[in-house]
Amino acid sequence: MVELHDQTFRDAHQSILATRMRTEDMLPIAEKMDEIGFWSMEVWGGATFDVPIRFLNEDPWERLRKLKKAMPNTKLQMLERAMNIVAYWNFPDEIVKKFIHLAKKNGCDYFRIFDALNDLRNMETPIKAVIEEGAHAQGCVSYTISPVHTIERYVDDLLTLEKWGCQSVCIKDMAGMISPRYADGIIRGYKEAGGKVPIDLHSHYTSGMTGMSFWAACEAGVDILDTSMSPISGGTGGVPTESVVAALQGTKYDTGYDLHKLIEIRKYFIEIWHKYRHLIRQEAMKVDPSVMVHQIPGGMLSNLVSQLEMQGASDKFYEVLDETARVREEMGYPPLVTPTSQVVGVQSVMNVLFGRYKKIPKETIDYCKGMYGKSPGPIKPEIMEKVLGPNWKDEVITCRPADLVEKNMWDVRKKELAEKAPGIDMTDENIMTYTLFPEVGLKFLTGEAVPEFTSDQLPLNKDHPMTRAMVKSFLPELPDIYIETEPPEARQVAGPAPIPTEFNVEVDGDFFEVKVEPTGGFITAAAGAGDVPCATGGPDPNAPGMQKTGCQGNLWKLKVEVGDKVKKGDVVAILEVMKMESNIESDFDGEVKEIFVNEGDMVQSGDVMMKIE
Repeated sequence: MVELHDQTFRDAHQSILATRMRTEDMLPIAEKMDEIGFWSMEVWGGATFDVPIRFLNEDPWERLRKLKKAMPNTKLQMLERAMNIVAYWNFPDEIVKKFIHLAKKNGCDYFRIFDALNDLRNMETPIKAVIEEGAHAQGCVSYTISPVHTIERYVDDLLTLEKWGCQSVCIKDMAGMISPRYADGIIRGYKEAGGKVPIDLHSHYTSGMTGMSFWAACEAGVDILDTSMSPISGGTGGVPTESVVAALQGTKYDTGYDLHKLIEIRKYFIEIWHKYRHLIRQEAMKVDPSVMVHQIPGGMLSNLVSQLEMQGASDKFYEVLDETARVREEMGYPPLVTPTSQVVGVQSVMNVLFGRYKKIPKETIDYCKGMYGKSPGPIKPEIMEKVLGPNWKDEVITCRPADLVEKNMWDVRKKELAEKAPGIDMTDENIMTYTLFPEVGLKFLTGEAVPEFTSDQLPLNKDHPMTRAMVKSFLPELPDIYIETEPPEARQVAGPAPIPTEFNVEVDGDFFEVKVEPTGGFITAAAGAGDVPCATGGPDPNAPGMQKTGCQGNLWKLKVEVGDKVKKGDVVAILEVMKMESNIESDFDGEVKEIFVNEGDMVQSGDVMMKIE
């Protein structure tokens, strides 16, 4: 018998629907899901903590409590990013332990723990914490293909995780590229080496061969397979639950699940699929065997496309794919999973746009220092020198990265929250939300967050701004949808055409409301179009001493003020580019005379930021 771990309420919609399924659309079907008898259901963790507070105005703790109440007979699981928990940076042991205590208290039974680099040092604390809480710890290895990632290495890591007390182990194939041969080799190798706890295979349908790999896994002795209900599966998503149940019926691997009940549940998720249609992308639904060559997971692939579009460099896509493979090799073959997928992807884009390692984000520096953990293979010395300088050996840490994080974070964050939001309920859950995501968490806790949509507003009208990306995905030949902000009769008959000042901007599937205030100046549009206000009304970009941006991004931090003296090469600002930090270095020696931008501004490549004389 093989059991199934269903991921419809977490990884399925994270992979295909931008993690946007709302709790009110989970609860109506939860009771029927609870009747199936799944080994467990993944309903939490990953991006399902961040997205609800950022975009849905939902409390993730409340979601967990409601789902536990609705499914009392099923073990609920979360995906836990080792010392990153559900974020993208390290936390101290005290925060990791406190989080796991609260997750167990609110309804989480099983914890799937993984580290992006398979640095087991980062996994030991959360594993021990889960066991101490009386919950189920599932130790996980991230699957990738490289000269250093051998079957023997995976088997050794799985055996170590079992030795540490994990009640089950898992192979996490986030890119959907595990072949039948490797599925058989790792699972059979683990069993033959004396592995005793259940072994789980997680994969996606990206390559198109995952069904064959699942069968090979069954033949090798796999105990659990990860699946998702069919309407939210396939492509970059998972393998359909109903299909696997049907395929194994009548064999010694028969799940014993009621296929008729599953088909009834399927009807509900077909409705969900249509309700959330504005989030569907054709690219995410296609089988892509090229993943076996470039090894880039579907989510990362779509991010690269968006990043290049933002920089006006869509024609560089295939060059970036080649560069990604090169950078990954130079950086010691890290598995391309959050957050290392973003580190490698952004550095590759920077290399193509500006020259190899001419621009180096902070995250690349941290990776080479070992701040994410130990790289699977050695990073090439010439890359270490480019990133960290000639004395790079002195910059590399040998300790566990989390050992360098502040130790009294809980007390500090608790005090900060009480000062910034004196009216909120100071529960441990609220303090933890703020601790994990200070800026976004504070906005949510103080009631400033606004949901992108609620369930009763779905499906969104075809003319809704958030529907635009879906239309472009399936019908790229259609012109852009223009959203009128006022009735035609309210427009001026004479004079220049009105310029829209409010926009919905999509970045990597996330939508941001941007307002632009014209401040004077005119530029001439196309011939015969008349004069229109200049959006910036700013300085002459060709005047002497004008410090410009090198790329598009969000101005995260200004490092100088008017009157400061700077030298050529000094960092004057930091941009958030594709979710990574990128330094803007001064092109001049001199004094900062004027600053034309503010922190939080979205700037374009070539925009003037400040004047230096």
